[in-house]
Amino acid sequence: MTSSYSNSKRPSRLMLALIAAGMLGGASASYFNGTPATAATPLLDKQGQAQTQNTTLPDFAQIAQRYGDTVVNISVRGIKQNVAQAGVSPNDPMFDFFKQFPNPNGPDSGPVPTYGQGSGFIVSPDGLILTNAHVVRDASEVVVKLNNRKEYEAKVLGSDSRTDIAVLKIDAKNLPSAPLGNPDALQVGEWVLAIGSPFGFENSVTAGVVSAKRRSLPEDSFVPFIQTDVAVNPGNSGGPLFNSKGEVVGINAQIFSQTGGYQGLSFAIPIDLANKIKAEIVATGQASHARLGVAVQEVNQSLADSFKLDKPEGALISSVDPTSPAEQAGLQSGDIILRADGKPIVASGDLPALIGAAKPGQKMTLEIWRQGEVLKRTAQLGNIEKDVVISAQKTDAVGEGRLGLALRPLQPDEQQQAQVQNGMLIEQVRGAAAMAGVQRGDVLIGINGVRVNNIEQVQDTMKQAKKSVALLVQRNGRKIFLPVRIIG
Repeated sequence: MTSSYSNSKRPSRLMLALIAAGMLGGASASYFNGTPATAATPLLDKQGQAQTQNTTLPDFAQIAQRYGDTVVNISVRGIKQNVAQAGVSPNDPMFDFFKQFPNPNGPDSGPVPTYGQGSGFIVSPDGLILTNAHVVRDASEVVVKLNNRKEYEAKVLGSDSRTDIAVLKIDAKNLPSAPLGNPDALQVGEWVLAIGSPFGFENSVTAGVVSAKRRSLPEDSFVPFIQTDVAVNPGNSGGPLFNSKGEVVGINAQIFSQTGGYQGLSFAIPIDLANKIKAEIVATGQASHARLGVAVQEVNQSLADSFKLDKPEGALISSVDPTSPAEQAGLQSGDIILRADGKPIVASGDLPALIGAAKPGQKMTLEIWRQGEVLKRTAQLGNIEKDVVISAQKTDAVGEGRLGLALRPLQPDEQQQAQVQNGMLIEQVRGAAAMAGVQRGDVLIGINGVRVNNIEQVQDTMKQAKKSVALLVQRNGRKIFLPVRIIG
């Protein structure tokens, strides 16, 4: 994840020289000379015949010159626990970045002052600024520096951690503001440009292309990210992503990295979602998100085969929260949501993104797949603040063989402890089930959407199974579907 904290160590003179030498290369100098280049690009039509199309490359120099003044540098100060106390895991993408800073106070010291930097951009002439929520999180003081080096103390009007959007306000007038574009009009492969303050280097410009759209990331299920290969590093967080017209289409928010630095995978929050959050924060001081009350997981080929779906699409419901809008609408564990308000659900992450963008109280029509039939249900969405839509862990099925489970009915005290009314305790696992990730101690609740409470029900269900089955198990209080490939 992109961090708002930047390295306090300045690059060495040798490193700066190497970077400068790289920028003076012939290809870079001729490409970024600010002159649109028109190229004859051979294309093939539907009949395979060669065509010629004139393609105008974007003028990045003009975009940077015209809208660079709308981008701001954000410095924050606060009080926070040191890294050792905060418990940064070695598996955290930012662990390597933080561990280079020795803790002078020792691992058992108290709270220490923190300093961070990020980026933002002006969206209205009266001083409204958009940035990431994580840039200003836990900040006691926020200072905004404009491109003309003027500095202002900023007020945080509100922030929304679920979408990672924050709105700032500075006391200024007649400021340059960035025009907003339509991220839905973006095409994969289209040029985009980022401006921000990576590692404190203010107003740095980087460019790349759109790699994918509506990308769902773990722990960020409410945002359909724009994926790019634009170089984004710590300090770029909150900065704008421009299209080739000079319109802001996203807010640079995260990177996928094993080192904490850029590795070619950058993610931006679509500006239409950010603008919606901004309007709510300006009006009420906070943002609201709708709630359906389900845990969903991805539908892979094995699960599609188990549920007799033509293709692996949709959001598979692994559990339904009691008294939730989903429960009231009649949704069940094992249902696969194919459409929401007419919009197709291709990947499971599409569903929470749609629900998170809806308003509490809004009615949503859901098209679901249940036992080989397409049904429609209408749910009146609740408020996410009362509960959280969690995304169930995905497990891939591997291996072949018999099911390989030793089962027994749950005792009353075990039912009470597991908080289930039916199911079978899995005492031994081998063969295909073990290869699929089933574990000893799991509670088997259903097979292919059919509830099972005894051995006979399991055997009857398995007789109808073909090349795979979907086991619904409960583990550590969470329900999850595990696809198991079988023979015979």
